[in-house]
Amino acid sequence: MELILGSQSPRRREILSFFNYPFRQVSPSFDEDAVPYSGDPAVYAQSLATGKAHSLSQQFSHAIILTADTVVIKDHKLYGKPANEEESFQHLKALVGNWHTVITALTVSSKGQLFEGFEVTKVLLNHLTDEQIIQYHRALPCTDKAGGYMIQGAGSLIVQKIEGCYFNVVGLPVNCLQRLLQQAGINLWSYLKGSYA
Repeated sequence: MELILGSQSPRRREILSFFNYPFRQVSPSFDEDAVPYSGDPAVYAQSLATGKAHSLSQQFSHAIILTADTVVIKDHKLYGKPANEEESFQHLKALVGNWHTVITALTVSSKGQLFEGFEVTKVLLNHLTDEQIIQYHRALPCTDKAGGYMIQGAGSLIVQKIEGCYFNVVGLPVNCLQRLLQQAGINLWSYLKGSYA
């Protein structure tokens, strides 16, 4: 069955490409601002992921649709995708030197059924000066990333420690992905790619 990745994220595309199952990447037409934040970040992220799946379900009624949403939380405050470079700076400035939580919710839609789940990871960022934050964002624009930072590649320079799934912070937790896709009939164990060594 055709698999649709309902996300414009190149990072989610890369992770899903670890496996040999073919998929098509389609950007969902869903207004994330229409979903209010009630104070529960996991429920909020799940609502966004499911809303994205619903927005694609009529167009791809015979496909399996995978959607996701990642949120960052510190001290009960939500840090979503920054609106601009200034907000990106403020997000990261608030997060550095402290533990915070990253939640990615996934929704898999198949034949009218919804399979939902989420992953939680704790992240501790290094202390950074304002100049280092500016330098970081100059090299690694992060206005499309929750919390205003990235953990992969050179972005890892700011990360002191993580507790939990690395790929959750990147945006697509692999264990949760496997569990939900298997419920929809796709077992990623059957689509392992060769070694990257």
